[in-house]
Amino acid sequence: MNTSERLHVVVTGATGNVGTSLVRALEREPRVASVLGLSRRRPGLTLTKTEWAEVDLSLEGDEPRLAQYLADADAVVHLAWRFQPTHDPLATWRTNVLGSVRVFDAVAAARVPVLVHASSVGAYSPGPGNGAPVSESWPTHGWPGAAYTREKAYLERVLDTFERDHPQTRVVRLRPGFLFKEEAASEQRRIFAGRWFPGQLFRPELLPLLPELDGLRFQVLHTDDAAEAYRLALLHDVRGAFNVAADPPVDVGTLAALFDARPVKVPNAAVRGALAAAWRMRVVPASPDLFDAVLHLPVMATERARRELGWEPARTSVEALEAFLRGVRAGGGDATEPLAGRRFG
Repeated sequence: MNTSERLHVVVTGATGNVGTSLVRALEREPRVASVLGLSRRRPGLTLTKTEWAEVDLSLEGDEPRLAQYLADADAVVHLAWRFQPTHDPLATWRTNVLGSVRVFDAVAAARVPVLVHASSVGAYSPGPGNGAPVSESWPTHGWPGAAYTREKAYLERVLDTFERDHPQTRVVRLRPGFLFKEEAASEQRRIFAGRWFPGQLFRPELLPLLPELDGLRFQVLHTDDAAEAYRLALLHDVRGAFNVAADPPVDVGTLAALFDARPVKVPNAAVRGALAAAWRMRVVPASPDLFDAVLHLPVMATERARRELGWEPARTSVEALEAFLRGVRAGGGDATEPLAGRRFG
């Protein structure tokens, strides 16, 4: 890719949490000439540089249309992902794995110079016993029990083969922690707590006690800061994986301070059992396997992104969580179907 030329960028999953932040970041980037946002449904979002096209990556037979959309691209950012239905892992596999393979094949066929892929902290194997942060070289075998982590880890192997077979394409993998912003809060409430769970319950005065779980420690990043990392990965001549997360890592103490709640020791097995029962009865959509995966996530070191991309998060992990809580209480959303909230529904 000639860095002096203005770029034509294709973004899959452009109407989701990360996609909406990224297309706005690319709108402000002088080196980007145009953005084509791909999604299953055309959004009611009007931007200056961005056009929209509909494609369903889970469907066989859409490959010619996908190839047409990527034909003149200077770079592809692959964000498309489906979290639900957790009761039908074949459905998520068709979109997340087979759909990603279709994107990678189309990138190769069109000889797109740059592919930036949305991996995740969930691709990593459990971290070391001492809790030390892991670099990008840590094994990416995921947690085998959860569909999300299996799929993220599987795609790491697919990309290993892609890079070997197509060295002319610069491949970058972004591995963020949990991503939150106010506009995505309603979507995330629906994905993990269920459509009918009232967001007003996420208030400090209604949560005086907080379960204290062994091993609960995870990393958070504001979605706009993740979008900045994607923008920098497009513009810098780098390859490989980059961990991105904000400080500090979140644990029970962090959450207790955020909710002004008192931690109460609860056995992990009891929480998992209650979640499993609720999931089997379809009361909540988040599976107990995902609960297991979260408890086994490593903490990531982010020095490479700071050093080679010049990336620095503008918000702390606590500020990202505060943005999520504001959004879930107020019904925050955006003018796309995945992010629809009370303001946009």
